[in-house]
Amino acid sequence: MELLSGADMIARFLQDEGVEYIYGYPGGAALHIYDALFRQDKVKHILVRHEQAATHAADGYARASGKPGTVLVTSGPGATNAVTGIATAYMDSIPMVVLCGQVMSHLIGDDAFQETDIIGVTRPIVKHSFSIRHPSEIPEVLKKAYYLASTGRPGPVVVDIPKDMTAPTERYEYVYPKKVKMRSYNPVTRGHTGQIKKAVELMLKAKRPVFYTGGGVVTGRACEGLTDLVKQLGFPITTTLMGIGAFPQSDDQCLGWLGMHGSYESNMAMHHADLVIAIGARFDDRVTNNTSKFCPTAKIVHVDIDPSSVSKTVRADVPIVGPAASVINEMISLVQGKEIAHPEALGEWWQKIDSWRDERRGKLYEPSEPGEALKPQEVIEAVCKITRGEAFVTTDVGQHQMFAAQYYHFDKPNRFITSGGLGTMGFGFPAAMGIKKSYPQDDVVCITGEGSFQMMMQELSTCKQYGIGVKIVNLNNGSLGMVRQWQDLNYKSRHAHSYMESLPDFQKLIEAYGFTAIKVERHEDLEPALERAFADNNELVFLDIYVDPREHVYPMQVPLGAMRDMLLSKTERT
Repeated sequence: MELLSGADMIARFLQDEGVEYIYGYPGGAALHIYDALFRQDKVKHILVRHEQAATHAADGYARASGKPGTVLVTSGPGATNAVTGIATAYMDSIPMVVLCGQVMSHLIGDDAFQETDIIGVTRPIVKHSFSIRHPSEIPEVLKKAYYLASTGRPGPVVVDIPKDMTAPTERYEYVYPKKVKMRSYNPVTRGHTGQIKKAVELMLKAKRPVFYTGGGVVTGRACEGLTDLVKQLGFPITTTLMGIGAFPQSDDQCLGWLGMHGSYESNMAMHHADLVIAIGARFDDRVTNNTSKFCPTAKIVHVDIDPSSVSKTVRADVPIVGPAASVINEMISLVQGKEIAHPEALGEWWQKIDSWRDERRGKLYEPSEPGEALKPQEVIEAVCKITRGEAFVTTDVGQHQMFAAQYYHFDKPNRFITSGGLGTMGFGFPAAMGIKKSYPQDDVVCITGEGSFQMMMQELSTCKQYGIGVKIVNLNNGSLGMVRQWQDLNYKSRHAHSYMESLPDFQKLIEAYGFTAIKVERHEDLEPALERAFADNNELVFLDIYVDPREHVYPMQVPLGAMRDMLLSKTERT
């Protein structure tokens, strides 16, 4: 029998659970836990400079690895500073466990110093939450937290830990729980066979089918099976922003991603389809636009592990509740040896899709001329080229995020790391830190803008302390680009508070932290700057690249229209 304090139980459990890195920031209510972490060397703590960065770093690690990220913060402001990152993970179904210090249990409810009801605050944005009531329950509660975070539809779990639960003077028996049982929580492990058969029957009879796949395919580790199924059927496939990389983008069957700034051909194909096979996607408003006009001639097959998502916004003709991987594998077994009923119609469908592709080929943007400002699209294409399309790419939120998704081509899942549902500015840089720390040999690139970067730029200090060599590509247009674009389109170019008139000298700022910064203003300087930045995989380099501030992101769906209703440029629309 091993007797440990509550704090030592937490440290030991993290070791036994295989946690390698924990991101956090100390404070009074969490100091017993920090002391326990200090007295061991298996779990490495990364000291961020703001608790929001801890959640984004753990989130980035989780998206890249598929394993839960781990965060440790103190009570009160430490916990509330983590709320944005918790919400970011919740909206995108990312597994994360957030350990929050709390005031001593007898003080809870007395408005004690640095007390906040973090369980109440986060209730709408967590998958579940726990409060430790006795030190002896710590191993079981933590096991449940990691199990909940990573099974079913993944999500963040908060564990509130009063300081007296971790006191070093009180010791209890520690046993690592290898299994966990929760009577009220039984995530489905397979889909309904009868429903899957109905779906396959529709797929084999379809004349204009489209696969519409989302982040659930990536988090459900179903990408290999999806690729097999799509190749067997010969159908076109489009993904959501979160599903980018689930199917190789270089493959001719991939139409790119769909929605507000998705490709022309993917949106057109969705609108005219007679069958949409949605897997691991939730019909987000950034995809559907006006749901009353969404895919008017299509029947809908909807596969999702979360029953509350099925038919939530768009009614499914064939609803299937189950994990993407097992449902796809069952579909594969059912289509093997079968022939599609209308091969001629499928051929005509592909001809139509190819004609849509040809319509926009060479018209996506106007390259810059000598002496003109760089186009942001050119920068992303150059980054993709120098990294051979194999980097982990994180983004913040705005125009640069859309350009990165459009012009960096991903053939692997878990490589495009972005905040989709919440749209969190400040996400990209700390997310890149979390990935680079666990994948030190890979190129990790943060595509950002000067607005987003300034929200978390203090994490340069974290990178300096721990030698984290991410590459930061700042598309500097001197403004909040996406806000300005909407103001151009909807407010007669009244740019209310979207221009940043007092930006820092980023080169001096980065050098003050001891890193290299390269300023790029001309097209001929771009390639040499990228070669210099990526010469040393372990060196943090900041590329301050000045781009055309007038450039917009296109295509862009017309608000309240159908998927086919798009602005194609400043002068063209469908």
